Amino acid sequence: MGVRPSRGVILPNEESLLIHNSLCIMAGARPKEDMDMTVLRVMASRHSAFYSPLLGTIAGRFLQEEGFEPVYAPLPPGKTVAQLLVAGEIDVAQSAVSSSWGPLEQGQQPPTVHFAQINERDGFLIAGRRPDPAFAWDKLLSGGFMFVHGGQPQAMLAYAMHKQGVDLTQAQAVNAGTTANMMAAWRQGQGDYFHEQGPYPQQLEHEQVAHIVASVGEVLGPVAFSSLTATREWLQEPEARQFMRAYRKAREWVNTASAAEIARAEQGFFPDVDPRVLTQTIAYYQQLGCWNPSVTISRATYEVALDVFLHSRLITRRHPYEQVVVPPPEE
Repeated sequence: MGVRPSRGVILPNEESLLIHNSLCIMAGARPKEDMDMTVLRVMASRHSAFYSPLLGTIAGRFLQEEGFEPVYAPLPPGKTVAQLLVAGEIDVAQSAVSSSWGPLEQGQQPPTVHFAQINERDGFLIAGRRPDPAFAWDKLLSGGFMFVHGGQPQAMLAYAMHKQGVDLTQAQAVNAGTTANMMAAWRQGQGDYFHEQGPYPQQLEHEQVAHIVASVGEVLGPVAFSSLTATREWLQEPEARQFMRAYRKAREWVNTASAAEIARAEQGFFPDVDPRVLTQTIAYYQQLGCWNPSVTISRATYEVALDVFLHSRLITRRHPYEQVVVPPPEE
């Protein structure tokens, strides 16, 4: 399984978040029975409560029950999860089927495959400076629009706006960079509209500096937004089947447990977010239907994701489902 990462919890901000095991085990304080557990290195392309089915494998201790000592971290700048998976530096990652289309556009076989869905909705929300019960999407063109730039987040936003008859390229774009920088810039007064995943818009609303006015996911409907990815070789290992057992349990948990229970378990992942905000965020995603109980990436939602990327001209053709998606490991 590679080199064992250093023990401990490091939580300075969401960009450098590293969570080891159950969020509360510090160096020298691990139970004796944990000493022979298998390290499982989990990485997220983005860190948010939107990915609670994956976070729940750790927060709900489902991976630990399978004999894993999970280590979780967001993707470091300048890297891709595919690079780290192929290099053997991580075992499994949160990504998106769209990440495989770049190699296919170049006539190359993607180095990893996607084996289970995390979200089948876009989880981004749009907030404004003031309440707006009569919000219309063309208002996004009336002031500075701070949105997540590049790749899938921007493509999904552009497609949602297109469905509402609005062209994102006509917006007064504000690119503040990372989530932490976006939050800081908004608090300092930059921008009139703000686009991010939960719990960040909800936290700004809690601070009374923003008001949520729209949901990208409600406009787009079902789409293959985020998924679990690994190498084909790792998926043949016994650890893959153990992981999948834990993931199925976590997915059922985030669908059936109360939002408050899930938020309490996940709070260590979000030290700067008010517990009430985290609860509200998880309840919203449960209601939105992001976490369909099925773990399989459906062909229908995959095809919608292709529509999104073709609209933004990020791909030139429809790439076959079979070249990107495989069934979940059998238990």
